[in-house]
Amino acid sequence: MIVVAGEALIDLVPQGAGALAPLRPALGGGPYNTAVALGRLGSPTAFCSRTSYDAFGEALLDGLREAGVDVSAVQRGTEPTTLAVATVDENGSAAYSFYVDGTADRLFTAPAGLPEGTRAVSFGTCSLVLEPGASAYEELMRDAAAQGVFTTLDPNIRAGLIPDPDAYRARFKSWLPSVSLLKLSAEDAQWLGGTPREWLACGPAAVVITHGSDGLTVFTRDGAEHSVPGVRVDVVDTIGAGDTVNAALLHGLAARDALSPTAVAGLDADGWTELLGFAARAAAITCSRAGAEPPYASELTGP
Repeated sequence: MIVVAGEALIDLVPQGAGALAPLRPALGGGPYNTAVALGRLGSPTAFCSRTSYDAFGEALLDGLREAGVDVSAVQRGTEPTTLAVATVDENGSAAYSFYVDGTADRLFTAPAGLPEGTRAVSFGTCSLVLEPGASAYEELMRDAAAQGVFTTLDPNIRAGLIPDPDAYRARFKSWLPSVSLLKLSAEDAQWLGGTPREWLACGPAAVVITHGSDGLTVFTRDGAEHSVPGVRVDVVDTIGAGDTVNAALLHGLAARDALSPTAVAGLDADGWTELLGFAARAAAITCSRAGAEPPYASELTGP
């Protein structure tokens, strides 16, 4: 079982040009998209979050169930669902404005334990920024790592939600001893101001950096570096692409029985090339369709 912990929200995606273009609601949130992508790939997956009882919250849970994701660990609340208004540029890249005050996912509390059979837990995005929930997710991360559970982190920086960047950067570094696999975009890496080698020295067994259409690179603790090119497609938008990479990496590691720091350290150049290539293909499919619509296993070869 792979557990994905973090927010579920509604993306409001413009359907045309201009500030007053109609907005289409879509199921979203980095962790939510990762869970759906894992479910579609066929990995046993559970989602750990807090969602609203409102219509958006019900739709989010329905989307998880349709993907085969276990929602028994999802907490519920009467507060509204978080909204993210997307702006998509001419290259398909998305930026977001968030409506988060008083929303349900911010009041997440750390569970007493993880679902039975948990092999890995994935964290990231807004859930590790917005208090009081951020501290609860952080507690869950540290507890999982202390129990020997494989952990992944995708910070997926949303700078507009971070009031004190220096404090966040320090907090990010404090998480690294509890992280088995760190994945982030080149833009995230630049904003954080560190290097893969610096982060590896703090704890992770590997660091994967995505470069958009230029592909992915992994850095490992033995000094190795492996890259694959991106897969060329006609990009509709990039919503959910990084989340699909998260899911593909976890799915591929699980298929190789490599959900442990020791096993990750044992992957050779061919193993990493196959895994990164699988992730690149999966992300390309997501980019070829509107919104966060990750592929099903039947659409891919591998992992």
